[in-house]
Amino acid sequence: MSEAPETNESLFEAPPMGEQERMVEAVLFASAEPVSVADLNARMPHGADAAAALELLRKRYEGRGVQVVKVSDAWAIRTAPDLGFLMQKETVETRKLSRAAIETLAIVAYHQPVSRAEIEEIRGVSVSRGTIDQLLELDWIRFGRRRMTPGRPVTFVVTQSFLDHFGLESARDLPGLKELRSAGLLDNRPPPGEEEDMPETEEPDMFEDSDADEVEGEPEDTED
Repeated sequence: MSEAPETNESLFEAPPMGEQERMVEAVLFASAEPVSVADLNARMPHGADAAAALELLRKRYEGRGVQVVKVSDAWAIRTAPDLGFLMQKETVETRKLSRAAIETLAIVAYHQPVSRAEIEEIRGVSVSRGTIDQLLELDWIRFGRRRMTPGRPVTFVVTQSFLDHFGLESARDLPGLKELRSAGLLDNRPPPGEEEDMPETEEPDMFEDSDADEVEGEPEDTED
């Protein structure tokens, strides 16, 4: 009488625990999101014990620059908390200016020094405090000299940062309206309220009733 065949358990013998630990390490390292024990067991060979391998791996990483940490019901490899400051990085945030901010910036650049009332007169609409604040925050405009008129309104001029951003040596190097429109920076159609037959080459006098030296000079009297 023949002997009963051996069970198939030997055909699915789990790899050594050291190898299981390496497998868990590889999965956690390559995953951007925490991985659950069930998911680890599903990926590993039959008979592997992901929970036991995780515990060994966690102990091995204790005191290292990265650690094996539990996140809710899953696990991940993360930077040691006391070294988090090394991961900080300055980033440049792209911010799209509103149409009002672009128009206001252009008026300041071509008519500086210009007061808020003069900006509103040129645009034909009121200028919100938020628009001015945004341009000040970007360091593209700054306070200039106050007008020697009743109320002594503060004026605005462009900054060195504005010139540097647009590759200009001075405000005198600002392009004309025709150049701006050919570059797609201005609509070919004049804004509502302007004369339809306004010559395309007509350029505003950026230094009208102003001192050109004030562009790069320090303001004598600024708002607090």
